Amino acid sequence: MSQQTQNNENFRDSIGTITDEGKRAWIYPKKPSGKFYERRKIVSYFLLAFLFSAPFIKVNGNQFLMFNVLERRFNIFGFPFWPQDFHLFVISMIIGVVFVTLFTVGFGRIFCGWICPQTIFMEMVFRRIEYWIDGDRNKQRKLDKQKWDAEKIRKRLLKWFVFLIISFLIANIFLAYLIGSDKLLRYIIDGPQEHLGTLFPLLIFTAVFYFVFAWFREQVCIIACPYGRLQGVLLDNKSVVVAYDHKRGEGENGRKKFRKNEDRTALGHGDCIDCLQCVHVCPTGIDIRNGTQLECVNCTACIDECDHIMESINLPKGLIRYASEDEIEKKETFKLTSRMKGYIAVLTILTGVLIGMLLLRNDVEARILRLPGQLYEKKDNNIISNVFTYKIINKTTQKIDNVSFKLRNFEGEIKLVSTTKDFMVPEQGLAEGTLFIEINKSHLKGDKNKLIIDVYSHDKFIETTTVNFLGPRSYH
Repeated sequence: MSQQTQNNENFRDSIGTITDEGKRAWIYPKKPSGKFYERRKIVSYFLLAFLFSAPFIKVNGNQFLMFNVLERRFNIFGFPFWPQDFHLFVISMIIGVVFVTLFTVGFGRIFCGWICPQTIFMEMVFRRIEYWIDGDRNKQRKLDKQKWDAEKIRKRLLKWFVFLIISFLIANIFLAYLIGSDKLLRYIIDGPQEHLGTLFPLLIFTAVFYFVFAWFREQVCIIACPYGRLQGVLLDNKSVVVAYDHKRGEGENGRKKFRKNEDRTALGHGDCIDCLQCVHVCPTGIDIRNGTQLECVNCTACIDECDHIMESINLPKGLIRYASEDEIEKKETFKLTSRMKGYIAVLTILTGVLIGMLLLRNDVEARILRLPGQLYEKKDNNIISNVFTYKIINKTTQKIDNVSFKLRNFEGEIKLVSTTKDFMVPEQGLAEGTLFIEINKSHLKGDKNKLIIDVYSHDKFIETTTVNFLGPRSYH
């Protein structure tokens, strides 16, 4: 942290996007440029392509990514998770949280600047459209203060219309993740009037996205997102973040405006020329020279801008760079800390557990339960009968037909309450019904007998389950 900042911490008492009167202070960030911005564009366009295509990619007939909360069905990288697999989904989410936590400990809020959908849409889609229509920082400020003449009305209507169309498109993609791309395409072909129950949520999503990207903007990262608060707990002096090198920038006598042919070193001034370009280019309106702040999303715009200024005045680049506090203060290079090693160990264990459970998971799940309130029934020829309900879940994309039940290591008969002895389970669906198990009393061993029931399809074993069969108590 700079010497000037150490003496004045008032900037932490307020948010840069809120005025002293509590009103919104609109941010007009300068259009960024530089090597990091170009790299971020490549990463962002790749992630945008992935985001828009993932719901339409199929792996073994399963949507690549789907989060159907209403039906509690999720697909992650083509693996389907049913309500019965909720424990697997929870482990997957924990792995995601640990992964993000690990990178936050090591590299600060890098997720926000490079991967977060909010930042990507805001900076690489909506902001770039705004630069194209309204112009750069100074032109935007001038346009906002300009009276409502033909030029302002034309630019405003064009920008708002384009923002609305993109928000509607994002809402449709969001819906594809929730209900499935096949269902969404069918709804589109059928027409909105056939599915008004889906149309209204779609319009609400559109309005939310439009509100976020057209007005709320960086406030999402500063006020709404809890991740900014989380980084304050996770970061330490060894975390690599976007940092201002105050040792080099301040010198002994602080920063000073640039003057040609001036020996700044002899005067005791650092390399920072107080040009404020790092502030003007920041999408959250902070001064990175004040040190690590909640509002910083590690977007690297200030790095590119400062490097450009340093290059133009023949000073070394890297005054603002990716660095840890210990690197700036003690010249220590990055290395894995014990805390990071702990997170890596936990992440490795959880990933191994998830992979193992996925490999052991069956594509077909059978569940047979006793009908509530029923005990047993005595029939002719010393036969004892129990009634059960069955539910067969097919997690694959292929239907399973000629499904039947067989008792293992027990003499008895299973009768389905239907006209046939077998049935079919639809793809990614379930079959349920009622069955009777009849066993001769002489084969029973007491009043409660554990039976193993195997499930077959075309005489091919596919699953097994157990039930408790009740009979009359034996007296000896």
